[in-house]
Amino acid sequence: MNIAWKEIKKSKVKFMILGSIVFLVSFLTFIISGLANGLSQDNAALIKDLPDGQFYMNEDAEETYNLSLIDPNTQKAALNEHDGAAALSIQMGFLNDEADKQRSVAFVTSTESELFENVQAGEIVLDRSLEEEGLKVGDILTNNQFSGEFTVKGFVDQQKYSHAPVAFINMENYKEMYRVNEMQLIFIPDGGETPVIDGLQSFTNSEFLNTIPSYSAEQLSLNMIVWFLVVISGLLFAIFFYMMNVQKIGLYGILKAIGVKTSALFKMMWTQMFFITAIALALSIALSQSFNFIAPDGMPFSLTAVTTVQLSIVFLLIGFVGATLSGIQIKKVEPLQAIQQGEV
Repeated sequence: MNIAWKEIKKSKVKFMILGSIVFLVSFLTFIISGLANGLSQDNAALIKDLPDGQFYMNEDAEETYNLSLIDPNTQKAALNEHDGAAALSIQMGFLNDEADKQRSVAFVTSTESELFENVQAGEIVLDRSLEEEGLKVGDILTNNQFSGEFTVKGFVDQQKYSHAPVAFINMENYKEMYRVNEMQLIFIPDGGETPVIDGLQSFTNSEFLNTIPSYSAEQLSLNMIVWFLVVISGLLFAIFFYMMNVQKIGLYGILKAIGVKTSALFKMMWTQMFFITAIALALSIALSQSFNFIAPDGMPFSLTAVTTVQLSIVFLLIGFVGATLSGIQIKKVEPLQAIQQGEV
């Protein structure tokens, strides 16, 4: 342990360079992860905030909810047999405010349920982001496909779908707007065993999210970047400690000759890795969490404590693996041969 600290003090510049690189890589990883989480919420908060359960759509829809139509008899049977079940539909559309300004929304309607907003005919409940844009309770909104008018009843928090604020409307109004009588989906909260419904295909919450093209493509791209950065950090550790170990072959030979065990040399290297990584992570966590407060308005950024802890553990593990792989050469060092080579 003392040798590890002495070496850090002696080679401050080398370890500061490694720490700076780890800091930059981990900070960038936290920022991108926060953006991925923020975009995920902005894209599908309506689905992500639901309890665990099963979504059902028509098998003929080929995992495209827009093409799904639930038979009314099948829907009625499912809702009667399963407590808390609800049928719902989602369609992208537009609303015009009193100044005739058009706003993109995701219209959502459902059967009576505690999971979704229940509104009367002619009423509408909107995501709170539209309140921040100037709409207020009592405003009159229109839609080109609807013969009547919508009166804003209230606002709800964090209800987004496909990066658009959700607009909850009455089922009869929805049917008039989109000229349909069937609902697209059935949602059954988790009650243990997954019910099997003839003619319908079931999806867990996460599986259903992946059927949304914009969501799956967006998250896959960002998560690939995050994991590439994690792998790069592991390679940096391996390369750095490999080069350090090559320079210290002679020193390792002397230490082994006086009885220092190989395990002690590994512990020395792990101590250095943990010290550098811990400081770099502490700084990157502090700055990335501060970014939550200074991010520009409208930027979907959400870095949770759980995500931060998970990524920190991954960085420590990958650093441990990288340092250990680079230290395999320590085990192979023969004291006499190393001493003869000398310390570079």
